[in-house]
Amino acid sequence: MSHPTDYHSLPAISSLLDAITAPAILMNRDYQICAANEAYRQTFSQDQALLSRHCYEVSHGYRVPCDQAGETCPLRQCLDSGQRQRILHIHNTANGREHVDVELNPIRDDEGEIRYFIEIMHPVRSATDNPASRMVGYSAAYTQMLELLSRAAPSDISVLLLGESGTGKELAAQYLHSHSDRAASPFVTVECSGLTETLFESELFGHEKGAFTGATHRKPGLVEAARGGTLFLDEVGDIPLAMQVKLLRLIESGSYRPVGSITPKQADFRLICATHQKLEEMISEGTFRKDLYYRISPFPVYLPTLNERPEDIIPLATHLLEQLSRHRVLQLSDRACDWLISHKYRGNIRELRNLLERAVLLCDGNSVEPEHLEPFPASSAILSSESITLGSSEILPLANLESVYLERIARAYTGDNAALAKKLGVSERTLYRKLRQLRDQHQNDDI
Repeated sequence: MSHPTDYHSLPAISSLLDAITAPAILMNRDYQICAANEAYRQTFSQDQALLSRHCYEVSHGYRVPCDQAGETCPLRQCLDSGQRQRILHIHNTANGREHVDVELNPIRDDEGEIRYFIEIMHPVRSATDNPASRMVGYSAAYTQMLELLSRAAPSDISVLLLGESGTGKELAAQYLHSHSDRAASPFVTVECSGLTETLFESELFGHEKGAFTGATHRKPGLVEAARGGTLFLDEVGDIPLAMQVKLLRLIESGSYRPVGSITPKQADFRLICATHQKLEEMISEGTFRKDLYYRISPFPVYLPTLNERPEDIIPLATHLLEQLSRHRVLQLSDRACDWLISHKYRGNIRELRNLLERAVLLCDGNSVEPEHLEPFPASSAILSSESITLGSSEILPLANLESVYLERIARAYTGDNAALAKKLGVSERTLYRKLRQLRDQHQNDDI
């Protein structure tokens, strides 16, 4: 390939861009767009000229390349490695900010030197029309999680979703299903918590008529219901130890027998599991099988807590508020946004939804304020003799009373920590230390 001197002598590969259905461009080593297909123009250009513009300017609105703006740059990685690169970025599209799966392929000249790149972009969108099933976020922690889900979704690999309760593991499982080749087939959830051994086996594998007392007819199991689709085992760490071996046999052999049957059936599903428990510790304690763990966890994905992705709190709250107030138009005031950002979420997205659901009921106007979000009236944050119910002879350590008061006042107070420390008569450093001790205590209580 000769070195072109102008855009009219570009390599013939530029004419092939329109054969690519996804948005695609040809660009040089200086990040300049040399050619673009129609899909790219419709998605990113918004009727603006493209040729000679920089890719980072069009996609991100940046004035410098991505790696100079705090993001990973696929072009720089491609130059460094000499290999095809793939990364998840947030781009400005005609639909607003969207996650885009970026694939960059190097084009070399006759001497083997990289001269051009073909960049193909696949917007990562939910395959469901239900807004309530949409995943929302733009933080680095969320984007890293979404990139892993996007890579795993097209395959049949078993995925283990890890993270605290309320982080959206079922939505992540639905995302994997809806972006897979099994999307047109059933997505079946098995709630493993609270199922006894007998009930678990019957629910999962089904049973024949007369298999046990009360089995008056044949009942297909959830494995059969998930045929061709996805089987999602939620809270897999709660599966009884005696049943774990039968689940292991199902995964290894792909077959099972309904309760009361002697005829094996063949299973056909993609397995996704989720848990908030630390399975490695359960293995050490003898409550979870090691061989089952390795069968369900070839592709683990950690879902970050809401406190680990503070940039996503307001986009998430806005999205949830739209779902919860369908018959009226509500918005978050600036004070409410500040309150939500400063709030510490022990229940993650589920807690955020609960706060907003309550706010919708309490708000009579069209703007949600902090007083609508507070889980209890601010006045109750003041500790009095009636604030805590004590037995006639019960004596609590003063440290416990301080913890109760501090937790209540920290939740109800809408100002910053510096102002709160001043009101409490302590230094800001002391307040931070006490709040940290309080958080550590709650985390230990949850274990």
